Amino acid sequence: MDYIKYAILAGLAVVSYMLLLAWQDDYPPVPPASTQTAEQSIIIESDGDIPSAVSNSAVSADIPVVNTPAPVIANTPSGSGNTLITVHTDVLNVTIDRAGGDIVFVSLPEHFTRLENPDEPFVLLENTSNRTYVAQSGLIGRNGIDGAERALYSATAAEYRLADGQNQLQVDLAYTDSQGVQVVKRFSFKRSDYLINISYNINNPTETPWNANLFGQIKRSNHADPTRTSGFGMASFLGFSTTSVDDNYMKIPFSDIDSNVPSHDIDGGWVALSQHYFISVFVPPAETRNSFSFRRNNLNEYIGGFTTPEFTVAPNSSFSQDMGFYAGPKDQYRLKEIAPWLDRTIDYGWLWFVASPIYWLLTQINSFVDNYGWSILLLTVLVKGVFFKLSATSYRSMANMRRVMPKMNQLKERYGDDKMKLQKATMELYKKEKINPFGGCLPMLVQMPVFIALYWVLLESVELRHAPWLLWINDLSVMDPYFVLPLLMGASMYVQFMLNPTPQDPMQAKIMKFMPVVMTVFFLWFPAGLVLYWLANSVLGIAQQWYITRKIDSEYEAKEAAKS
Repeated sequence: MDYIKYAILAGLAVVSYMLLLAWQDDYPPVPPASTQTAEQSIIIESDGDIPSAVSNSAVSADIPVVNTPAPVIANTPSGSGNTLITVHTDVLNVTIDRAGGDIVFVSLPEHFTRLENPDEPFVLLENTSNRTYVAQSGLIGRNGIDGAERALYSATAAEYRLADGQNQLQVDLAYTDSQGVQVVKRFSFKRSDYLINISYNINNPTETPWNANLFGQIKRSNHADPTRTSGFGMASFLGFSTTSVDDNYMKIPFSDIDSNVPSHDIDGGWVALSQHYFISVFVPPAETRNSFSFRRNNLNEYIGGFTTPEFTVAPNSSFSQDMGFYAGPKDQYRLKEIAPWLDRTIDYGWLWFVASPIYWLLTQINSFVDNYGWSILLLTVLVKGVFFKLSATSYRSMANMRRVMPKMNQLKERYGDDKMKLQKATMELYKKEKINPFGGCLPMLVQMPVFIALYWVLLESVELRHAPWLLWINDLSVMDPYFVLPLLMGASMYVQFMLNPTPQDPMQAKIMKFMPVVMTVFFLWFPAGLVLYWLANSVLGIAQQWYITRKIDSEYEAKEAAKS
């Protein structure tokens, strides 16, 4: 009997749900490799990090090479003692190695590693036995102080902290080379800003010119993205990106570097290392024509960076040159302020020109609602409202197709396997009933770019990371732990399928009927914010389609009654 069948199906659904919960408990998502927040965990030395001599190969060299004699370096690090200094602002915890003045550790107090542990800042840059991710910069070339070994700077303190009420903090590292030329490497930090200004102030008291090239580079081992979102291959881009004369936004995966990426020159420019939600960027001087290159060193670490043209410090004079280094969240508007096209690193794909205004709308809604869950729902309602008439056209066509489906089945029975006669009779039926068989497809195709762009906005927005909605949904950037949202989404898709006309092809009908199940499984591990959007979009579609179908059926019944 039917009630027995439905009882069995309901039991299977409950059992499947319980199995999913049990599986989730037994095999929870593997957390990222442990990140060390204590500066003492940073490896001060690592074999092969700095070559013992300047390499003639740009591929194997850790420090970039220019076609000038190797520099003579004084005050080189002895390899003993702690050369690390720490800097703390309201948004950055930074460790700088006085050997070279490299940034070897960055954590973000405003963004924590796990939702349940807000006292553990998210670690972006680090140099441990498991991971290498550092920002190196220095002076190379004719008289540069960085070459076979790095210059050892001196500092006035081992720890610096942005005090309450203080808006800016400067950290000076000093160095004097064998000729008596004095170099001050200055790091400037601002309150509530992830951009660090790095300036080189060079005083040449000698009687001979002093020449060097400025370089900056990001070095990273090929470890997994610690903020990668789970879900059947769905992931944000992990790798380098830059801008060039021919391409405003050029992505460079690590695999491309293995195949040798050609260098390029551009006025100004930038080089970034992008992962899900966070980014690090070197921005060289805008007034110089800089050379950008990408390579892999002997430790299989990937390096992307820039080198400026040679500059000259005249005898008995001073010179300074600045660059910027950003390490923090992918803030679309802040990145746009820092350098042209840098906001493109928030990778919306080829629909970025559609996604950017959608992101703006989402943030504007949230400025009033102050909850990204409700903001997603309101944004979905607004997008649905904009496309209401297009959707109505599509649903009206589907409703008409559903209404004439019995007549189409009669035609199929009458003509059997004679496809030519069946096709001719079907087109005559469409003409008689004034139905456009493509009327349901074209309006949906027009809307698809917007829906896809909205999907990528929700995937890429760092604002959704650790953002709560209600009840058990306390982080919209991770999966629903109880699978409630994806199961509701699957149910709504099934309802939509039932409202649509059944395809005449039996195999196609079976595939369409099974599609909600496939999509439900596909979305089980998707971020809750994305599933919430799809669920809201589906429910609104059901309401609109049901209303239009009822209206068309009423109009048809009234027309038939008038005829009789």
